[in-house]
Amino acid sequence: MSAEFDFQKYVDRKKNPGGGKESRGGFGDYAFSGDVKVLRQLQRLAPVRVVVESSVRFWKSFQKNELLGTSVKVSRRQFPHLHDIVVECAEALDIPVPTVYVSQSPFINAGTYGTNEESFILVNSALVDKLSDDEVRFVIGHECGHIQNSHVVYHTAASFMAQGIGVYVKWASLPASMALNAWSRRGEITCDRAGLVCCKNEQVALMSLMKVALGSEKLFEEMNIDEYLAQLGELQEGVGRFQELFARHPYLPKRVQALRLFAQSSYFQALKGERGGRPLDEVDREVEELISVI
Repeated sequence: MSAEFDFQKYVDRKKNPGGGKESRGGFGDYAFSGDVKVLRQLQRLAPVRVVVESSVRFWKSFQKNELLGTSVKVSRRQFPHLHDIVVECAEALDIPVPTVYVSQSPFINAGTYGTNEESFILVNSALVDKLSDDEVRFVIGHECGHIQNSHVVYHTAASFMAQGIGVYVKWASLPASMALNAWSRRGEITCDRAGLVCCKNEQVALMSLMKVALGSEKLFEEMNIDEYLAQLGELQEGVGRFQELFARHPYLPKRVQALRLFAQSSYFQALKGERGGRPLDEVDREVEELISVI
């Protein structure tokens, strides 16, 4: 059965979806270099190609209708306040305004699905209820980062692999899953940066990450970020650390520290209209060491 989309069109495209800056060939200027490198490697792996093609077919045939059938579209006339936040994020990242839906869910979360040409953001209602406007701006910016950096088709494939779509392509499942997870962990670093570019406030971004992870505003009020980051040392020890190889997101202490490092970069300082900061390539080298599992 042939794929329902032109795979090579995905892997060869070099344009920025927003028509803006192209210094990293279809990635935002802020993009984590580890994301750029690993995503380009993915494009040459046969097992990943098979899984991506299968995922797109599955999404178009089944998952798309299920997701959209249980959610409500955001527009100027429907949830206009949330729509304004989406527009602000799109303008900050210089991309077209994405399609966004709200789904009823008690979990503080959001996701981006589809293909690079047909993508949408799905926001859980609990996220809008429990986060401040600035925190929602960070989360929406994070999801817009997936769109700007051509993540969507691979992000969708990784999500569906976690849901068991791999049973349809068993021979490709394990190598594709491991490769997609290795990329996805790095892609999340890029998108956390996109969220910070949108909200422009390091503390807001960190609070957003912690609240999404904890699912509790009350508990967050008692958290100490420095104390929490002390867990990083324990994460780097013992054979148990290899469990992260099967995760699509870096462990949260790593994401928090990686975002703090990006906030120190000359790129982010310039974005705030300030001078100084560390070169972005220097920050990237430290972040790669931080998030590496092996």
